Amino acid sequence: MSLDTIIHSGLRQFGRPTVALVLMGGGARTAYQVGVLRALAEMLREHPASPRSFPFQVLVGTSAGAINAAFLAGRAMQGLQAFDQLAEFWGRLRSTDVYHLNVPRWARWLRFSRIAVALSMSKHARANGAIMDNAPLAQILRKGILLGGIEEALRSNTIDALAVTGSSYSSGVHWTFCHTASRSEFEGWSRPGRRAEFQPVTVAHLMASSAIPFLFPATALRVDGRKEHFGDGSMRQVTPLSPAMHLGARKILVVGVGQPERSGLGGDPAAALERSPTLGSMAGHVMASVFHDTLQADVEQTQRVTRTINRLPREAAEAMPYKPIDVLAIAPTRSLDALAQQHTGELPVAIRDALGALGVLKGSGGTLASYLLFEPGFVQALIAMGESDALAQKDELLELILGS
Repeated sequence: MSLDTIIHSGLRQFGRPTVALVLMGGGARTAYQVGVLRALAEMLREHPASPRSFPFQVLVGTSAGAINAAFLAGRAMQGLQAFDQLAEFWGRLRSTDVYHLNVPRWARWLRFSRIAVALSMSKHARANGAIMDNAPLAQILRKGILLGGIEEALRSNTIDALAVTGSSYSSGVHWTFCHTASRSEFEGWSRPGRRAEFQPVTVAHLMASSAIPFLFPATALRVDGRKEHFGDGSMRQVTPLSPAMHLGARKILVVGVGQPERSGLGGDPAAALERSPTLGSMAGHVMASVFHDTLQADVEQTQRVTRTINRLPREAAEAMPYKPIDVLAIAPTRSLDALAQQHTGELPVAIRDALGALGVLKGSGGTLASYLLFEPGFVQALIAMGESDALAQKDELLELILGS
């Protein structure tokens, strides 16, 4: 996070402290965010000082986090009930609602099935640019995301902005698409490798933001008057908190789905570190790099700058044109890889057999599976973990949302 971003955001004048919700990406793992937010809603219902209205004015989402952010924006007029509806939405999800894996049945039963599956998936990837078909996701988003509700929430000032990120395969630029009540009042920004412009969020933006590289195909969007092809917003996302600050946030709750450093899934940790990596562990490591490497550094830098501002003499701080930004980050305190490994049996048979034939479910293959397991057992376990972790930071959460 650059000091320039913090100064720019501090120059903006708002009549109320703007609270932003930043939701990171991670495929099925983002069910964890649902638990955090449902627990927060319950805390606010029980707190006597809570107005019980929708607590966030700015929502920023990346990848599957963008889907969660858009879902909430579309129901923000319903207040805290929006979080309960998000939990219900995830409770109905299944992997087949999100993607199909186009592998013929005959390929899975051949003697040399691993080769047959690889060839079949390779053929599909060459034709479509990805090994999976996420067309089912577009259908469920058209039903579940209330685009009209987003417009209504913006016009009524229930929320100030919804921002969705995507990474352009065409130009390499990381884009933030900002949906605000007025195009004329929106001030975009341009930094090396990242841009922002006003665009009403559509299902196409959500499909682009959540297009996990290699797994899901790119989505075409228009920027600067031309068509570019976009993939997952987590790629090349070096400053995930920046959009919230540019949109005027004074307080930020960021919910990631990273986890403590992996040391193997059971057994002797030292031995796990010495073993040669499997295809599954390498794929999982790549996914972890795409989704989680930048958040912690950005949060730490923002908190460090804020501490520096807070240490200034009061007269000096009051004379400055910008204010400190409070950031609270919540992420899983237990291994999602290990949890996913316990639930891989829930994957649809065709998907489990195909991935198993390729060897990506062996070793620490739970890492890759954790992005694809949109099944009830795993989803509910993630939601429960999110609720538990949120309750452990109850005081910090209430102070962020309700404090002056």
